[in-house]
Amino acid sequence: MVRVLSLTLFLLVTSHAAVGQAKQPLTVERIFQRPSLEGVAVSGIQWSRDGSRIAYLRADPSSPTKDLWLYDVASGKGSLLVRAEDMLAGEQIFSREEQMVRERTRQTDAGITSYFWSPSGKEIFIPLSGDVFVLTLVSKNVKQLTSTLASEFDPKVSPSGNNLAYVRDNEIYVLDLASRSETRLTSGSSDKIKNGISEFIAQEEMDRTTGYWWAPDGKHIAYLQIDNTPVKEFQVPNYLAPYTDIEVQEYAKAGEANTIVKVGVVSVQGGQTTWLDLGPNTDMYIPRVDWLPDGKRIAVQLQTRNQDTLDLMIFNFETGKGSPLLRETDPRWVSLHYNLRFLQDGKRFLWSSERDGFQHLYLYDMNGKLLNQVTKGTWEVDKLIEVDEKAGTVFFLATEKSPLERHLYSVKLDGSNFKRLSTSGGWHEITMSPDKNVYVDKYSNTTRPPLVSLMSVSKKTATMIEANPPTEFEIYQLPRPEFFKLTATDGEVLNALMIKPPSFDATRKYPVITYVYGGPTSQVVANQWGAGGGMARCLWHRMMAEKGYLVFSVDGRGTPGRGREFQNHVHKQLGLAEVRDQLSGLAYLKSQPYVDTTRIMIWGKSYGGFMTCLTMFTEPEAYKLGIALAPVTDWRSYDTHYTERYLESPKDNPEGYQASSPINFAGKLKRRLLLVHGLVDDNVHFQDSILLADELQKANKQFDFMPYPRSTHAFSGDAVGTHLYNYLSRYIQENL
Repeated sequence: MVRVLSLTLFLLVTSHAAVGQAKQPLTVERIFQRPSLEGVAVSGIQWSRDGSRIAYLRADPSSPTKDLWLYDVASGKGSLLVRAEDMLAGEQIFSREEQMVRERTRQTDAGITSYFWSPSGKEIFIPLSGDVFVLTLVSKNVKQLTSTLASEFDPKVSPSGNNLAYVRDNEIYVLDLASRSETRLTSGSSDKIKNGISEFIAQEEMDRTTGYWWAPDGKHIAYLQIDNTPVKEFQVPNYLAPYTDIEVQEYAKAGEANTIVKVGVVSVQGGQTTWLDLGPNTDMYIPRVDWLPDGKRIAVQLQTRNQDTLDLMIFNFETGKGSPLLRETDPRWVSLHYNLRFLQDGKRFLWSSERDGFQHLYLYDMNGKLLNQVTKGTWEVDKLIEVDEKAGTVFFLATEKSPLERHLYSVKLDGSNFKRLSTSGGWHEITMSPDKNVYVDKYSNTTRPPLVSLMSVSKKTATMIEANPPTEFEIYQLPRPEFFKLTATDGEVLNALMIKPPSFDATRKYPVITYVYGGPTSQVVANQWGAGGGMARCLWHRMMAEKGYLVFSVDGRGTPGRGREFQNHVHKQLGLAEVRDQLSGLAYLKSQPYVDTTRIMIWGKSYGGFMTCLTMFTEPEAYKLGIALAPVTDWRSYDTHYTERYLESPKDNPEGYQASSPINFAGKLKRRLLLVHGLVDDNVHFQDSILLADELQKANKQFDFMPYPRSTHAFSGDAVGTHLYNYLSRYIQENL
């Protein structure tokens, strides 16, 4: 019998599972030790095509290594399918291409990190250590399909299930699964020219990590050819090598030449590539490529270099000729999304736009004529999940209940019968079943690590797939984050959170740790496990509150979830509106009788590091202490797509770059500042902190500096994390 339990009741039961246990102080060492306080880690949830089974990747709390599991819907039972260690002949190896994608997507797990079903549902393909394996479900036998010195990267099975495609040495190959014969489909690659691989800027800023796509009938492949010849190289040194190894990276900085990208189509049998006629202008972006359901046409999204125009083009793959279907424009920038869906009837498609001030869904016919706006309101559609064409229903995630949460909703294609389906307050990540009647809900909130449940669209019940009860947290005296609103100096209402010491006494005075991200694309104030920085940072904040600090954050102008006008403030000058809103948060803190106004600090990473530096320099009396991890200090040194989206090009907006770059104000520093940076960071280069250090030294400004020789932008690894957060703890205790 399948155990079915109300999700709300389950959360109530598990949250009180360990009441009465003696409380212990949390330590940095415990945050990074095994078993993980986060519990079971689940990712990569995928349904079989017939909807009878759910596969997922699962890491036990005692290990970061993920194995492949299978959940049977009928019996309600999950079981281990295959262990990564049983498939690995030796140490796990990630190719250079895999390492790039892992860094861009901030992946730190090991073992089986990806897989995909065969169309028949009888096999599962598993890429591992540069080769591809196939697991037959009936026998549970695993066979190795490829065995080469080079890596088979980004493998994908054809929709027919007959062929497997992958990229090797920057060329696309297809393996006939019956005969095991291999065909090379592309040619002409070099160190600079690559086929079937996504460019750096797409991986880092456009959320696109692949460079090829199967046609629906499995007879052709559309692919990108990227040419990095125009892109200047940046050298990332590894000082731990005896004579310093140099990693060369093609990195287009603001205002510099970008990668040239082409779209071609090639038959699975091989032969000549048909190149799509994208026009004479090569200085543009190709963020998305999609086949139409008929398999005869390809949709390509073309974005102008200044990002104020996004064209949806339809191409005949046989001739390479195209025609415009839809154009989206905005005088500031057009946001990218994955909310394009061509309906199987061949007559309509869904698209999302911010044209009314909020990201919403729109229904069009295949001539580009608007039929109707599907969703409306002063809230945002976050993600299109699925379309049930038979029922005429659209499923999507949105902020309608609160910008601090993400919930599942349904609505008819004509805009009627709008419903919120998820009930528990927090953050929901949804994987819908093929028949659209049930879905997997990966749910969390600020104090509850993710649990995974099977939910019915029509019933408010849950079958637990991974309950993941947070029982160990009950032995620590960890305070809960409290959400509230505050009013900025111009009257705008801002979302904020505060963590108070467990023995909070309103008659006492407390020092404050202000954590900031503050920029586009990321929220800190969100009812989600690990929001805005991951589990370690969130637990460390609660640990510091346990030690007697107030922890405070406010999401100001520029952050997502509040509509387009809320974000537009960052156009042509990064930091101005954001710093002003942080100062509104500071004013709120100083108005509270329990805040020690002489001991308030600010810290953040990446954009938050930039915000920390800019605030400490332009408002030098505001905070007693600043800590900046991996900060952007000169926007001329950051990548094209992100920087130019907001600041435009350096030649067109020199004043904006001047006003937005902390290095130009370093001489105003008055209080204590700590810089922390990874030497092999290939996103925000170590160069940014060196540039700032140079300016501070020229101005005779004292500061502290901690480099991490092995760290990229993520500062990943338990050893690095333990050292970093112990160092931050001591630094704050000594200086705040």
